[in-house]
Amino acid sequence: MPMVRIAYVAETLGEDAQARKAAIASKVSQALSDEMGVAQGDVSVVFENVGARDWFVGRESVKEMQSKSL
Repeated sequence: MPMVRIAYVAETLGEDAQARKAAIASKVSQALSDEMGVAQGDVSVVFENVGARDWFVGRESVKEMQSKSL
């Protein structure tokens, strides 16, 4: 049974995050089902919500990067 973990910056999903996660999980599980030959219902997708202050790219947090782009 395959499991996919998706880590994302919390603020990036915006409004209706739950519906977006459901849509992403559906597409990911369908892709793995198609490519691996497993039932879509046997694919687990886990979302890990990470705050922008806790996600770093190099030495800079995503929050700092977002502040600079405003």
